[in-house]
Amino acid sequence: MKRVLIVGGGGREHVIAWKLAQSPKVEEIFCAPGNAGTASIAQNLPVGAEDVEGIVRVAKERRVDYVIVGPEGPLALGLVDALEREGIGAFGPSRAAAEIETSKVFARKLAEKYGIPHPRFRAFDSFEEAKKYLAEAGAPIVVKADGLAAGKGSFVAETLEEALKALEDIMIRRIFGPSGDKVVIEEKLSGREVSFMALTDGRTVIPMVPAADYKRLLEGDRGPNTGGMGSYSPPPFFGPELQEEALERILKRAVRALEEEGRPYKGVLYGGLMLTEEGPKVLEFNARFGDPE
Repeated sequence: MKRVLIVGGGGREHVIAWKLAQSPKVEEIFCAPGNAGTASIAQNLPVGAEDVEGIVRVAKERRVDYVIVGPEGPLALGLVDALEREGIGAFGPSRAAAEIETSKVFARKLAEKYGIPHPRFRAFDSFEEAKKYLAEAGAPIVVKADGLAAGKGSFVAETLEEALKALEDIMIRRIFGPSGDKVVIEEKLSGREVSFMALTDGRTVIPMVPAADYKRLLEGDRGPNTGGMGSYSPPPFFGPELQEEALERILKRAVRALEEEGRPYKGVLYGGLMLTEEGPKVLEFNARFGDPE
């Protein structure tokens, strides 16, 4: 029987707790910090999700057997590494492996190196160089902050003016702080968007049922990108053949690539995909379960 700690306080963590509570293998569930929903099926602990020392401390105090990390913030801070140093099992990638989400530049260069289908891109750490490239590339175009931005760091610009404003917001106005030290500027892909996740131990990759979420803020697929506002599953436009192609060419290649790079990946790998006329291409990787999904 296992004592399990779930890190996080959103709807994602509630549903993980809800499902674990149905398992005869689970004796007790803790959530840090949890929410009103998790309080009905687990014991909430007053520890923030990004308090790495606090999480390790309560895991030891409560004799936790296994920790499931929900959000990206604790992964970026190396929570899994800290837990495993103390001999506590954890579901989620190491800090180094999680860079596939925490750095858009790293993820794009990894895709380029290992032949993972992706949009054409350029990466910049200089505002002036990025601005110059925008003038050459034109619009429509996509501008992304390199680091974590709670799902809001990607700007789909239909005009050059919109692209320049996004670049200024990220690199000059610093609306995402140090996450905007670098940017990725990439082609705008056309097609249907889908979320495709897989469970992996670093070698075996097992796909989950795909989902599609609602990204844009306004009706008619307009307005700025959000972190996602609800979802549905399975998407009827993402059939078995496309799933197999995406699994082989994107998710499995990414897991093998990270192993090659000396960053073995375990946990759930999320591919945010665009189904283009040329086949599935990866828009982004996440190092954890999606939240609306």
